[in-house]
Amino acid sequence: MTDRAIRIALQLQPQHADYSAIRDAVLRAEDMGVDVIFNWDHFYPLSGDPDGKHFEAWTMLGAWAEQTERVEIGALVTGIGYRNPDLLADMARTVDHISGGRLILGLGAGWFEKDYDQFGYEFGTAGSRIASLAAAMPRIKARLAAGNPAPEREIPIMIGGSGVKKTLRIVAEHADIWHSFGDVDVLKTKSAILDEHGAAVGRDTSALVERSVAVSGAPEATGDVLVAAGATLLTIGESGPDYDLSTVQAWVDWRDERR
Repeated sequence: MTDRAIRIALQLQPQHADYSAIRDAVLRAEDMGVDVIFNWDHFYPLSGDPDGKHFEAWTMLGAWAEQTERVEIGALVTGIGYRNPDLLADMARTVDHISGGRLILGLGAGWFEKDYDQFGYEFGTAGSRIASLAAAMPRIKARLAAGNPAPEREIPIMIGGSGVKKTLRIVAEHADIWHSFGDVDVLKTKSAILDEHGAAVGRDTSALVERSVAVSGAPEATGDVLVAAGATLLTIGESGPDYDLSTVQAWVDWRDERR
């Protein structure tokens, strides 16, 4: 069990929708009380028509930064291979200022081959993509530190991934939030491995790194179990075109009842 406050996030998947519907969903989500609104960093839909409507993540985050007042915002997660790390850091710093200090910088090694092939990036291997993520982290941190004006706050870094040898080591070294993929048993097992890496690099990851997971369905079915396993950032994914937020509302109500 953790002492962190439970937070509910919405991942608005920017696919199969007009932007007006996305903008409306952001407004509704902030009004209903979610803590964080994410999008994702892809160039094509991940489900449904593979060539359906889709929008780019970071341009959208700049608009969300202006539209919203309270929620944190970010990409769950940014593919490290799509942008120069120094440029990405400066984009993050800029969106952080536009939002008044509400950005979460989500990062991952990347995996969706179509994005790479269609946009002219080298897909490489899982190992080379993870190596790129590791190499990018010092550059991102240095560029954030060098920016003028400095970020509004020390921008929280979220890293998504579950590879036990390499990815979790990067999480232990650099992340404030770890986004896990898998069920509660995977969360427990890999959370323990993360803490082993934390001890090796001299960080108390059990205290310093928030655990994040995707959730679905009724909160009564899985919410308490996930929180007991250490997860406190719980994210519901919703796709276009209509963005039904009834499940999100159920999780917000569950959060408020626990508080």
